[in-house]
Parts: sequence; C-alpha cells; structure tokens
Amino acid sequence: MIQTDKKFPLHVGQRNIKTAIAATLCALIYYLVDRNPTFACIGAIFGLGSDMSNSKLNGGNRFFGTLFGGVLGMLLFRIYIAFYPQAGHHPLLLVLLFVGVVVLILVSTLCKWPGAVQPGGVVLCILLFNTPVETYISYSVARIIDTGLGVLMALAVNWLLPRERLDRWLGRLGK
Repeated sequence: MIQTDKKFPLHVGQRNIKTAIAATLCALIYYLVDRNPTFACIGAIFGLGSDMSNSKLNGGNRFFGTLFGGVLGMLLFRIYIAFYPQAGHHPLLLVLLFVGVVVLILVSTLCKWPGAVQPGGVVLCILLFNTPVETYISYSVARIIDTGLGVLMALAVNWLLPRERLDRWLGRLGK
C-alpha cells in the first residue's frame, strides 16, 4: 500500500547550502587567479561537516591525508626516478606502493589521524602511477595547498554560518 502522508525524504538543508557555498567560493577565488579549482573544491566538500567539530575532523582527515600522501609520494617517486629516470611503469612501483601504504598507515596512526589513510592513499597512488616525472613535486605541493585552502574555506563557512545563526535568520525571514 502506498502512503501519501509521509514527507518527501529529500530536502535542501543547511549543511547542503553551506557545502555548496564553500565549494562555490573556492571555485570563484580560483577562477579569479586563473587556477583550476578542482582540489580546493574537493577539500571544501570533504571539509564541511554537520558542525564545527565534525568539520575539523573531516577536513583534518582530508588535509592531513593529502599532506602525508603527498610528502610520502614525493619521497617514493624520487627513489623511483633515481633508478628509472625515464619513469614508465616498472615493477619497482609495486614495491614502493606497498611500502608507501604501510608507512602511510603508520604515520596516520602515530599522528592520531587514522581517517587520513584514504585520502593519503589516493594522493600516493596518483603520484606513483599518474604523474609525469617533470611535475611530481609541483603536483604534490599544489594538491596540499589546494586541499588546505578548500578545508579552510569549509571551516570558515561553518564558523561564519553555524546552525544557530542560520536558524535565527531563517526564523526572521519566515515572519
């Protein structure tokens, strides 16, 4: 039997709007400086949580994962090109990936950011398997900076627009 008296389960809520604001502001800033906003927007989307503490956790996971994976990826890629300067895909990459994932998990655990493993692993894999030799350092540094700016934007939006403030504003608009 179909029930028609239930509310539609989807709605545009405050977190939805704040996430869209954070990502859009990142894109706007990056367009103004003629840079690709992709990773800053991803940082903003990952970084915006239901409240400030959740945003710090989610954003921290994303930022520290990118930082750990980026630095580790640069070191491992440097080792790789020391042996194979023409790059290409050599089985040594498999060994370096294995070592990199183990070290990434250890560092993330040691730094008390276990949620950093997944985003760090993504950056590590991109660096090892999909980054040209000429750009691996600039790519890593750009990803770390872009992600950091996106996470900072998410934190700023969540700080400037906490639920209590939005509830007051929406209450005033509704009157």
